[in-house]
Amino acid sequence: MDLFETLGKRRSYRGAYRYVDIPRRDLMRIVQAGLDAPSGRNHQTTQFVIVDDREILKQIGEQPEATRALQDARAMVACVIDRQPHAVAVGETFEIEDCAAAVENMLLAITALGYASCWMDGWLRRHGNADKVGELLGLPDYKLVRVLLPLGIAAEASEPVVKKPFEQRAWFNRYGG
Repeated sequence: MDLFETLGKRRSYRGAYRYVDIPRRDLMRIVQAGLDAPSGRNHQTTQFVIVDDREILKQIGEQPEATRALQDARAMVACVIDRQPHAVAVGETFEIEDCAAAVENMLLAITALGYASCWMDGWLRRHGNADKVGELLGLPDYKLVRVLLPLGIAAEASEPVVKKPFEQRAWFNRYGG
């Protein structure tokens, strides 16, 4: 799939997934896209846990307010950062930005490979879900699951989202045209 076609087809999918396992080679390609993302001062701060164990997936899906995507996911990628980021220079930390760049690369890879996913971070901030997921994944206390990407083959069609036109969000040389 062409890059611009992939960009146009990427959707946040929160629905049910088909009961089809995702080959590990595809999971590795998806995470490699995250590893290839840019990072602040090339410190490469984001780490990943790929979850394809059915019991761990089930336990994550049983957490409070888990969406259908979390309950049905055939695999997940947990993006892990330090709880207390280390400054790479005075006052400069890049963990959140590094993680975000990696997540976007992975979402594009997921789309290009024909899978569906959704960027889950708000859910992790409620009910101690990040700590519960971190415990299930064996994270040390100083690490945090910042984003979770449930993925699989969408069981339902995803409607295109309406994006605001270019002229409402982008201008040349001066804000607002």
